[in-house]
Amino acid sequence: MELFLQITAAILFGMMLFLLWPVYKHWQEHGPKAQSGDWAAALLPLGAVVVFVVLLVMAVQ
Repeated sequence: MELFLQITAAILFGMMLFLLWPVYKHWQEHGPKAQSGDWAAALLPLGAVVVFVVLLVMAVQ
């Protein structure tokens, strides 16, 4: 039974990749281009998450 579920999951994953490929190509060609402030906007929330996780780890110790 487990083998059947793994095969079914693999088939569904392959179908998902096949169906989403045109969408990916469209976004690559027509999607928004990166600008100068994008990295700062991405690093700010990531840094906040890192600080939050460090505080949680320190609180547990």
